[in-house]
Parts: sequence; structure tokens; C-alpha cells
Amino acid sequence: MPKSLLARFLLLLVLLSAALAQPARAQVESIAAVVNGDVITRADVDNRARLFALSSGLPISPDTLDRLKPQILDQLIDEKLRLQEIQRKGIIVPDKAIAAALAGIEQQNHMEPGELRARLAGQGVALRTLIDQIRVELGWSELLREELGVAGHVTQSEIEARIAALRAEEGQPEYLVSEIFIPIDNPARRPEAEKFATTVIDELRAGAPFGVVAAQFSQSETALQGGDLGWVQANQLDPQVVSLLNEMPPGAISDPVPVAGGLEVVQLRDRRPIGGGATEMATIRQVFLPFTSAFNPNAPPTAEQRARIDQARALGSRVHDCGAMEAANQAAGNVRPADPGPVELDRVSPPPFRAMLTSLPIGQVSEPLIANDGVAVVMVCSRGMQNPEAPAPEEIARAILDSRAEILSRQLLADLRRSAVIENRSS
Repeated sequence: MPKSLLARFLLLLVLLSAALAQPARAQVESIAAVVNGDVITRADVDNRARLFALSSGLPISPDTLDRLKPQILDQLIDEKLRLQEIQRKGIIVPDKAIAAALAGIEQQNHMEPGELRARLAGQGVALRTLIDQIRVELGWSELLREELGVAGHVTQSEIEARIAALRAEEGQPEYLVSEIFIPIDNPARRPEAEKFATTVIDELRAGAPFGVVAAQFSQSETALQGGDLGWVQANQLDPQVVSLLNEMPPGAISDPVPVAGGLEVVQLRDRRPIGGGATEMATIRQVFLPFTSAFNPNAPPTAEQRARIDQARALGSRVHDCGAMEAANQAAGNVRPADPGPVELDRVSPPPFRAMLTSLPIGQVSEPLIANDGVAVVMVCSRGMQNPEAPAPEEIARAILDSRAEILSRQLLADLRRSAVIENRSS
């Protein structure tokens, strides 16, 4: 899936993670922890647990929420450490990136501009706390890019070596996997982490959405995509995880798996042989209508922006085939290509965008998808099972970089914890 089409959707899971992870109206302002002099209150922990219950859609008991709170506090401590390091490095997240994220969650949830603020206020959540959370997520990603330095560039020889390895593994299984990673920085805390993992698994098996739970609780970089690892091979996974995946039926959720640095909970979504077997492919067309000024989700749209959104919405009543979509995009100036190329649906991320492309009736125009620089609509022209081509070089490069960023993120956070002065007052 070309980055030009996916880029506007990648922040949705980041923002979903943030929206579900913000503290609601303070109830008890006693201190739960102090991290290098910065305070985390018990209200922060209580309200994050409450919002998990709201977001999962399950009737979660107070006892369940109490069992989650120790790990929720650990997560808040890690976020505080990340924020402090972002500030120390002088990393600034542009307001336009945050505006794009806010606009993204509104369009993904079919909200009118400004509706997100109102809904958060209805739950006692200030928009400022949501913005602060987004800054941490985006700032940490920028920090990892800077820290990677030259390692942030994947060479052609590395890509070719990975392609050769895939060819050598042809016929071996590969797995479509989602994960939740629970770190254990102190062996004495393993029982607490195992208890937390068991509680999370119980809720997942009761029907809590895996992506929502991963976005809130996973301490892996894949949390930004709802835990979605995509298609991976055995040599990209811990051997104990691979052993389980070979036995699990698609759709199953594992018990906690001990891995380096902590525990993993995995969901097997599908399994297929490398280089063989059909997968669901789609052809799509898009029409992109640019804005002349950046969309501000905290203010009403300008007259020009509203006209563009109305224009995009009107396409649904007069465009009924992909040829007409191409003509409409041509009339709009071809700012984005109408045809982004064939799409392997299992590889589309984040999951909400994949779900839309999977469920959208063929020949029907999607709802307007609003970004900070314009509004787009998408049409699925065809879907069918095909033998996919080998991953494109840019996909392989992205997977290599993602792996490096994940390793670096865990190392940096472990270093920050070791050097931090953390006073835990929760016990």
C-alpha cells in the first residue's frame, strides 16, 4: 500500500490510543507516584482504568479494574519518562501534526468538526490532556528516528538479503499476528505482570477489541497500530511464540508467553505458506480534494473547506464506477494519484482502514476522509483472492526499520528507568 495513501490514516490508532488513555475528571488528587519530581495522581490511574472499561464496551467489574491498576501505573510512569526525555532532547511536535491527528479520529468516527472535544468533555476529559498524550506518542517516534541516525537508513544490500531469505523460506509458514507486549524490568515483578496479562486475556476472550486493548496497554511500538505486526516469518518472532502460533487456530488468543524483556500476548489472525497460497487483493480508486489552508480541528472549517467536504460527499450520489472516480480526480487536479496500485488487504494498516476497505461495497464511494491538507473519498473497484507478489522493497525496508525502532525503544526506556528516581506510593 503506497505511503501516499496510507499516511493520512496512520495516526488514527495513535489518536485512538490517546483518546482511550486520558484521565477523566479528577476524583482523588492524592499522589500515586513521583517520577524525577513529576507527579502522577491516583486520579490519573483511576480514570484511565475507567476509560478502558468505557472503550472496551464490556461490563468490566470494579475488581477487574483494580487488578489492572498496578500495570496502568507502570504505563503512566513509562509515559512520564518518555515525556521527560523528549523535553530534554528539545524535540517539538508541530501543532499541525496534532491537528491532523485530531481531525483523523473525527473523520474515522464519522464526527463533525469539534465533536471530539464535546464528547471528551462529556466524559470529563479535557482536550488539553488528549493533546499532551499525542505529543508524547509523536515525540517519542521522532526521538527514535533521531537516535537511529545512520541505522535509520536501510541499504539496498540489506533489502536484497531479506528478499533472498524469503525465497529460501518459500513454502514455510508465515503468520498474520497482533501482539501485546508487557515489559518486566524487575524479576520480582513477574507475578504482577502475569496477573495483569491474565486479566487482559480474560477481557479479550470475552470480546474486548484486541486493537483497543493493545493501543492502551502494549508497551511495543506496534501499539500505534493496535498491536498489528502484519505478516511475519518465524525468524522475526520469539521461538516460543512461533511454537504456539503453529498450534493455534486463526482467531485464537494465546496465554502469556515469556519473551526477552517481558511477556507477550498474541492473536493469530491467519497463517499461510511463504510464496504460496492466495490472499485477498483489492483495486481501489481515490479522489483527493486539497484545502488551500490547513484544516484546524479546534475551529469551524473555512467556507472553502466546507465546500470541499460537501463536494466530496456529493460524489457518493453521482459517481458509481471507478472510471468516474478517475475522471473526478482528474478534474480535481490529480494532486494524489487516482490509482495507488493493487492492495493486499491483509497488509493494510491501521486495522480500521483495512476494515473499511474490506467492508465497503464495490462501486460505492466512502464517507469523506478529512486530513489537515484536504479531503479524500475512496472506492473499491474489485476484491478477490490472488497469489500476492513478493513484498515491495519499500515494505521490506519499513519492516527492517520498525524492528530496529522497537529494539531501540525498549533499550532507551530500560535505561531511563534504571537512571530515574521513581517513588511509587500506590502500595
